[in-house]
Amino acid sequence: MARSHLTLAALATSAVAGADIVATRALTNSAAGRFDAAVVTLRSGEEYAVRVPVDSDAESEQSRDLVALNALTPGVRSRLPFHIPSFVGQAPVGETRAVVYDFIPGHPATLADVGGEHSASVSIGRAIAAVHSLPTSVVSDAGLTTNTATQIAVTSRKLADRAGASGKVPKELLTRWATALDDSALWQFQPTVVNGALAPESFLLIDHQVTGVIGWQNLRVGDPALDLYWLNSASSASSADLVYDGYEAALARPADHQLRKRARLYAELEIARWLLHGIDSRDDSVVADAVAMLASLRATVENDLLNPLSTDTGQIMAVEDVEAMLDRTPIPGAASGATAHANRIAED
Repeated sequence: MARSHLTLAALATSAVAGADIVATRALTNSAAGRFDAAVVTLRSGEEYAVRVPVDSDAESEQSRDLVALNALTPGVRSRLPFHIPSFVGQAPVGETRAVVYDFIPGHPATLADVGGEHSASVSIGRAIAAVHSLPTSVVSDAGLTTNTATQIAVTSRKLADRAGASGKVPKELLTRWATALDDSALWQFQPTVVNGALAPESFLLIDHQVTGVIGWQNLRVGDPALDLYWLNSASSASSADLVYDGYEAALARPADHQLRKRARLYAELEIARWLLHGIDSRDDSVVADAVAMLASLRATVENDLLNPLSTDTGQIMAVEDVEAMLDRTPIPGAASGATAHANRIAED
């Protein structure tokens, strides 16, 4: 049963000595349903966010988020063009705890905020670039996970292999993924600091500008493409391009030319991850959903020959072959449903 705002306000008062709370309101974000949450207003005008996890998975996520926030010291935060939540206090509640953070104004972004002349795309791209430009010592000094490019490729291969062993992944997709995973050129990248759990709702916006980024539970050194694969759910390639343009313009180092291919691979592998989640939890509805998504993805990639995951473009096609291929290619967007669900899987 969800805790009331009054209960959460009382917990915040217990967690923060001297807190004089005069008002409360709902806190709505991507964690809705997994946390009981509210915003409390103090007589001084300060506002805090208070969250209580509703299950053990959410509690684990909250604990990892707190470790990451502790690693993001004031010096690190000063390098970022947006705010990150700060831990204010905590109070025990049952077998878990209520955690109080400072409140960051802004509304959670949606895919509708990506694309268009007056969208948040450029600001989002710059925000991601700022994270990727942090020194990797931020993560290593805190004892958080640090992965090499080779380790990331091996982990991705294990995911693809395990999904393939289920017998529920179309062979065309398994071949497509294996080709990408065997392509050494695709995996020649420099690991960076990554948030590791970004989705549109991670970005808090005011007037199309990123004011804050929330959800740091997967902070690590890893593939920068992990923070960009959610763009495969954007309404169009041109919408995603605006984010990438802002991202690349803000980077101090040369752009990774294979970044988008790996991001697309990760988006596709998230469907495999969703399938395995259904199998492991014995949830037939999840399995059926994943199988349908994989079938849709198969149809999409079969008609998307101009966007392979591998860097190997193969033999040069004759003009008549190109014309025949274009005749078979549907209007863009006609079969793009498969990766539209990938973003919601990231937390599973």
